[in-house]
Amino acid sequence: MREVSQLVNTEDSAWPIIQNWLKEATNHAELLPVNKDLAETALYQLQVTTKSPMGALVYGSGGLLIDNGWLRIAGSGHPRLPRDPASWTQRPEFASVRALPIADDVAGGIFALNGGDLGEDTGCVYYFAPDTLNWESLEVGYSEFLQWALSGDLDTFYENVRWPQWQEDVIKLSATEAFTFYPFLWVQCEEARTRKVISLTELWEMGNAANLLI
Repeated sequence: MREVSQLVNTEDSAWPIIQNWLKEATNHAELLPVNKDLAETALYQLQVTTKSPMGALVYGSGGLLIDNGWLRIAGSGHPRLPRDPASWTQRPEFASVRALPIADDVAGGIFALNGGDLGEDTGCVYYFAPDTLNWESLEVGYSEFLQWALSGDLDTFYENVRWPQWQEDVIKLSATEAFTFYPFLWVQCEEARTRKVISLTELWEMGNAANLLI
């Protein structure tokens, strides 16, 4: 294991690149402040240098909230986003799959870097889609994913999930919660769906019990 001092690259950090992406972002993005102790622990566990955007985001922030918290991208952890990529993999729901969770959304979707178990394209970002219950390759790496989250067409990506006034509901949600829907998102129906707030822990445990996440 490399020490934090070996992972932090002050001369060639990707942090200025991330800051530039944030300035040019077309989607609402909130950068959560960093806690130095959490940042050092998270980077050490992740074992990725700050030359990479993922390492720079983990070391330089508590995380990112996109579209008022609809999309939550893990940094080193913050009271409003209490998770980081490395510790996320230690949860029992994710420990058995070679993938690194990097973000999630309020509909129960999960974004993860493929470590080999999700497909042949190791290193690409996959999305666990709550409307299909499948891991789907986005055919991009972490950097492209981050740029898409900041400036991509999220409305089109989530057109089958979002509802009128979703912004008002999402603002009230914490980053440890998500929505469940009835009828379920993977069921085609003409009727309007109802929504209920559920804790992420309960949601992930349900998915793990049904062998959906592995």
